[in-house]
Amino acid sequence: MDKTNFYELTYIVKSVLDESEIKAAVEKVTNYLTENGAKIDEVDEWGNRELAYEIEGMHSGYFVNMYFEVAGEVMVQLERVLNLDDNVIRFLFLKYDSKMMRHRELAKKGEVPDIFIVEEEEENS
Repeated sequence: MDKTNFYELTYIVKSVLDESEIKAAVEKVTNYLTENGAKIDEVDEWGNRELAYEIEGMHSGYFVNMYFEVAGEVMVQLERVLNLDDNVIRFLFLKYDSKMMRHRELAKKGEVPDIFIVEEEEENS
């Protein structure tokens, strides 16, 4: 199996589905990843949100954001699965580099430096 990488996936499920169908759609993605060797770090369901623009005649969607580590070859297969899933209207993958991983680790600890405080103080002077 390929070297694993850390990814962030955000996807939007059709909000016209009932609660059980939305839950099943989220579980489908999560189960696909775990069955293919992914180590799920976090699944964050943001819930129903208004879309910035209409997609397939819809004005809102159920947003899900997840973080996981998996081999790159699985991502190619997952992209195909998501493209074929009629309940998923959009998705975006991010492959984390070392800087993004460091920021995520700091954020989880609540230790992300606030670099804008100095600039704001200077502007108010």
